[in-house]
Amino acid sequence: MALDFFHTQRKRPGLIGVEKIMLIYMGLTTLIIAVMWDRIDEPVRLLAGRAFILVCMGLVITLYRMAPSRATLFLRVLYQCGLLAYWYPDTYEINRIFPNLDHYFAAAEDAIFGCQPALAFPQALHTVGWSEAFNLGYFSYYPMIVTVVFFTLFCCYRRFEKSTFIIVCSFFLYYTIYILLPVTGPQYYFQAVGEVTVQAHVFPDVGHYFNSHHDLLPSPSPGGFFYDLVEQTQESGERPTAAFPSSHVGISTILMILSWRTSRRLFFVLTPFYVLLCGATVYIQAHYLIDAIAGLLTAPLFYKWSHKLYYTKFFHRPKGFRDF
Repeated sequence: MALDFFHTQRKRPGLIGVEKIMLIYMGLTTLIIAVMWDRIDEPVRLLAGRAFILVCMGLVITLYRMAPSRATLFLRVLYQCGLLAYWYPDTYEINRIFPNLDHYFAAAEDAIFGCQPALAFPQALHTVGWSEAFNLGYFSYYPMIVTVVFFTLFCCYRRFEKSTFIIVCSFFLYYTIYILLPVTGPQYYFQAVGEVTVQAHVFPDVGHYFNSHHDLLPSPSPGGFFYDLVEQTQESGERPTAAFPSSHVGISTILMILSWRTSRRLFFVLTPFYVLLCGATVYIQAHYLIDAIAGLLTAPLFYKWSHKLYYTKFFHRPKGFRDF
């Protein structure tokens, strides 16, 4: 496998699917920046970031064309997957031109469930054991993505490009929604308006409050190793954006679909982490329960749509890749 992985292969002309879908998303967001130029903070910086991305992509493609192999093709895919961490906070830079919508979602949560599950759930399971279990699940999100990507790369290579395309395309679908629906989730909204206000069933409209406030609601969970990992991760990389639908639930559900179709053993290994992750989105107050439910409902749709898109003429799969 190692020799085959680095063995020189015939070059493929043009761009691969994950590069094309990234360019489409970049084009759409760049158009929004151009149209909303006067309302977006530091638009020049956002455009400069996009230019840098294109330059780096050109270098990675050049490396592949100089030494075509599975390794350099993987590098092209890995670059696009890595960029997802850049595009996530980018949604905040664009969607904050719109007023915040959390008051609608918190009110809907209250109307449907008669309470705020993001407050009730951690209070009902307020022990170190439950806290560590759910925080482990939440922390497993990116390791689950890496596991599925590398499993298909080394154990089922014919499914590698399509699997990564479905993952990346699904992320961009969620990111597009986040730009249009500026919802921050309980950990930001409850901190902004106060838990007492929320428990009184009052949900104020905070408008553009999150343009200048990024304070997170202190977690009610008991401390622990995984609790600290999640807290540190959120403090360093979280933004008041991307609450509805929950991409943590949606993407992890898509990963489970991919793993089921690729390896039942992989599916059952990931299952406990997936279950904990879905519960953790509400337990750590990152999402309203309706966000998690929306993630579950949108995941099969995004999987199916991305799957069909992969087989269109524009994104046509490399010759010889087998369907699954």
